[in-house]
Amino acid sequence: MEIRGKVHEIGATQQVTESFKKRDIIVAYAENPQFVEYIRFEATQDRTSIFDGLTVGEEIEVSFNLRGRPWTNKEGVTTYFNSLVAWRVTKLANTASSAPAPGYAEMPAPVDLSGSNDDDDLPF
Repeated sequence: MEIRGKVHEIGATQQVTESFKKRDIIVAYAENPQFVEYIRFEATQDRTSIFDGLTVGEEIEVSFNLRGRPWTNKEGVTTYFNSLVAWRVTKLANTASSAPAPGYAEMPAPVDLSGSNDDDDLPF
């Protein structure tokens, strides 16, 4: 799958365990210019470097896989999670003659997602 959007935020690489690392990117997607969607993609292991060299505000195309998995909590309730796992990011050529993408002018400033909440017991 592919999606085109604008880089909203680039996360730092997180070393989750000794042998597993991941990194997130938030992409502003404006299929309908009135309602900009902020979509989180993740890259894992060696692919965390695909977000290197990107800058906030840059137009990109993300190639990704949709993954889903169940998780059962201590009370036996099963919840299902989806992940958008990026495997390639392509910068889109911005030329002076091209018009700006609709909907991006009204986007709010990037939000700092670096804070963590250690209170949840989710497995990731």
